[in-house]
Amino acid sequence: MYGLRGVGKTVLLNKVRQDAQAAGIYAVTVEAPENRSLPAALAPGLRATLLRLSRTEMAKEYGAKALRALGGFVNALKVKYDDIEIGMDLPVEGGLADSGDLDHDMTELMLAVGEAAREQGTAVVIFIDEIQHVAEEQLASLIMALHAASQAQLPITMVGAGLPQLLGQMGDAKSYAERLFEFAHVDKLDAKSAEAAVVLPASRENVDYERDALREIVSKTSGYPYFLQEWGKHAWDAAANSTITAADALEATARALAELDASFFRVRLDRLTAAEKKYIRAMAELGPGPHRSGDIAACLGRKVESVAPTRSSLIRKGMVYAPNHGDTAFTVPLFDEYMRRAMPDFQRAP
Repeated sequence: MYGLRGVGKTVLLNKVRQDAQAAGIYAVTVEAPENRSLPAALAPGLRATLLRLSRTEMAKEYGAKALRALGGFVNALKVKYDDIEIGMDLPVEGGLADSGDLDHDMTELMLAVGEAAREQGTAVVIFIDEIQHVAEEQLASLIMALHAASQAQLPITMVGAGLPQLLGQMGDAKSYAERLFEFAHVDKLDAKSAEAAVVLPASRENVDYERDALREIVSKTSGYPYFLQEWGKHAWDAAANSTITAADALEATARALAELDASFFRVRLDRLTAAEKKYIRAMAELGPGPHRSGDIAACLGRKVESVAPTRSSLIRKGMVYAPNHGDTAFTVPLFDEYMRRAMPDFQRAP
């Protein structure tokens, strides 16, 4: 699943995981933070899953083998990825996932885990959130390993969620990724669905909305689920009785923007350098986007080549992405409006 921030990818990912676990499927949950390796993120969850598999009579032998593969995998890669800090007293088997070559060892590990799941008559699914943070070569190793497991018809796969650049990253990592996985675009709600998202929860508590109140909320949120939650909460708090009025919705807009500016938006801005802030302020000057890289550079009074490193850095930080070659867009909805509020004194180059 890929889409902008605030569209509900993580909520959907968690729902899929809950449904999988309810069906008896083993779930390995990973959040891929920046500056952390995939082996370090995977190891703890795999260990917990394999310990459970190895205790079942049907998969005992294969589960134990998979644990030995994980032991070799961790020991061999601790030097290469020094963020693998987990202390594991795991058995090892010489020659099993312990070469130190990530492609080879990841494949052997996933095959071993898949075999254990098959013997148990179940499946293992790796759920990875913020997958755009996984380094390309590590993502390529995981895709290669899952491809090998798929060819062997083993019941192990991945469900991931990330920002829009994920689509290109997967293809760059391995060209056959588009055939191995299904890519689902998660987007904002249309006007009818956005209204329902606000009205239905309130109606269950015998509260309704004036038509003008709904128009205000849907217009200001542009249908993004996270913002609908925020506006709905503040409208509820502002209302004096069981009908939420247009005045309540206007109050909700003021409260929601103040809260978002102080937290949701601000924490992202605070991570940026002065040059990066100036770049995205120039983007905001041009409107919601996407914008041509040349237009942004012109707004700054610079050449495209001179600001290209700043753009690349912003993409790595997950602040912007390239929907098409040469285009740049915000990954955070409504961020252009926030930047104009946060940096009102920007001077556009003549």
